[in-house]
Amino acid sequence: MAQHNADQVANWNGQSGERWVANQARLDAMAAVFGQVAIEAAAPATGERVLDVGCGAGASSLALAARVGAGGHVLGVDISEPLIGRARALAPQDTPVQFRVADASSAELPEGAFDILFSRFGVMFFDDPTAAFAHMRRALKPGGRVAFVCWRGVAENDWVRLPMDAIKGIVPPTAPPDPEAPGPFSFGDRGRVARILTAAGFTDIGIAPFDASIPFGEGVTRDAAIDDAVKMTFEVGPLSRALADQPDDIRARASAAVRAAFAGCPGERSVMIDRATWIVTARNPAS
Repeated sequence: MAQHNADQVANWNGQSGERWVANQARLDAMAAVFGQVAIEAAAPATGERVLDVGCGAGASSLALAARVGAGGHVLGVDISEPLIGRARALAPQDTPVQFRVADASSAELPEGAFDILFSRFGVMFFDDPTAAFAHMRRALKPGGRVAFVCWRGVAENDWVRLPMDAIKGIVPPTAPPDPEAPGPFSFGDRGRVARILTAAGFTDIGIAPFDASIPFGEGVTRDAAIDDAVKMTFEVGPLSRALADQPDDIRARASAAVRAAFAGCPGERSVMIDRATWIVTARNPAS
């Protein structure tokens, strides 16, 4: 495993990976609409071979496998052993998919073997994204296609913006992260994404916005749905990390503030949250 991504490897093989496995069904359901739009952009055909980068618990790989059929093949790679373990457990027998614990930015991949390089929220974590994409491009056939979905900026994604704004003045502030540091929002700048892919050797780059409102919290009553949304944001995402070492009184105040923020969101037995992404496409030059 490449050492330059050591922090991400440690994180996704530790608490983040374990939390994702514990909440896998819900998190995959939240991401499904975005993954489906990216799959449509990739347009996988029967018999094609797909490399699914940062495949997590395998939902995107299985959806791709359904499109390429028995004559095709999907290789799902992820740095998280817990998530790959979950993916293998969920995959039906005789599905044309293989899961591998690997860092796609440096792993040995068969040259020119894949028709499609795909990712659902899995390519924003590389320390050197240009080098990573250049490495992955070599695994594509000449003329091979790229399609992935990534988050736009924090300000456009209420699932992060609302709770993080709510805890201002409660949790001691930290230095704002480098917007280009590896993390979920490092591809928020459309121009940066285009520059990375161009420098990595791709052509025909397309970057289109796609937004959707999804249920972040659900319950039999509105209050239960809000409680559920608070619980989820305390378990997964930036807020969970911001509160990790805080005392109980701070966590209680933060919980009340986040609950008030979610109470302003629409929904009857749910808390509907806006999510904003880029759908990115590109091509490996034919020669």
